[in-house]
Amino acid sequence: MPDTSNPLSTSSSSRRVGVLTLPGFSLLAQACALEPLMVANQLAGGRLYRVQAFSAGGREVPSLAELSLAAGQPFETVPDTLDMLVVCAPSPLPAGDESLPLACLRRLGRSGTVLVGVGGGTELLARAGVLDGYRATLPWQRFAAFTRAFPRVRLSQQLFEIDRDRLTCGGGTAAMDMMMTLIAAHHGSELAERVSEHFVLERIRMADEPQQVPLRTRLGHAPAQLVDAVQLMEANIEEPLTTHELAEHLGISRRQLERLFKKYLQAVPGRYYLDLRLQEARRLLRESEQPAGEIALKTGFSSPAHFSTAYRNHFGVTPREERLS
Repeated sequence: MPDTSNPLSTSSSSRRVGVLTLPGFSLLAQACALEPLMVANQLAGGRLYRVQAFSAGGREVPSLAELSLAAGQPFETVPDTLDMLVVCAPSPLPAGDESLPLACLRRLGRSGTVLVGVGGGTELLARAGVLDGYRATLPWQRFAAFTRAFPRVRLSQQLFEIDRDRLTCGGGTAAMDMMMTLIAAHHGSELAERVSEHFVLERIRMADEPQQVPLRTRLGHAPAQLVDAVQLMEANIEEPLTTHELAEHLGISRRQLERLFKKYLQAVPGRYYLDLRLQEARRLLRESEQPAGEIALKTGFSSPAHFSTAYRNHFGVTPREERLS
């Protein structure tokens, strides 16, 4: 039997892997977590990993893409004898959902089952209290809200985290890197590299790589002054700088700054800055319970009315309608 206290321990025996899926999960993230295990089985010519699906009541589970996953076993029947449970959930999790399998996760945590959070699965594990005192990560868009909600979890901004018997990742393709790292630990780097080649991947990313694409990469070969300007904007959302102040900070003229934005971002600085602030406001409306008036101030709007008008002009709905959608 594998050493469940250490998910990286080697073993020649087959590992029993449960997959608990919640409505609204990401098909991509789930596939990235499970497909490497199935390909490892195929390439090794044996059942290294035996996978069983679980869901609420054993019912079909609709994904974010509105495609449903076939029914599994009721999550209440998840056995304590599982070696690992992969939890795939939407991010963010729906607020106040009383149907979440928190008691089940606590039971498995006590039994020594390795628990794996994919996408919103990290938040579900945190709500169950089974990440207290552990290093963990999740999709970068949720960092701020997660830190406020779960101060006992040691939040990391890495691509994925493997801390004792808890594994978490930033969702999406980060789940694939995490699982291939696990395969390498279980069955050797040669098999993991063959799995990587199967998916036509250039390499397996390391855990400590950052989740967010660096600004310099996002802006390609744009001049350093433009990168610096956008960094200043992102750092001053609550108290926006004027275009003149931005130019002064950068030591260039306002006209030079406007030419840079037009050439590389197809926008004037003021419009680009407003888009940044409204995107942050949208994130806060969707992921927090802060009043709209407070969000307006945090994103640099002088009044709720000004904020509501700008929001409606940009997204086609008011802040209140955004919350109700």
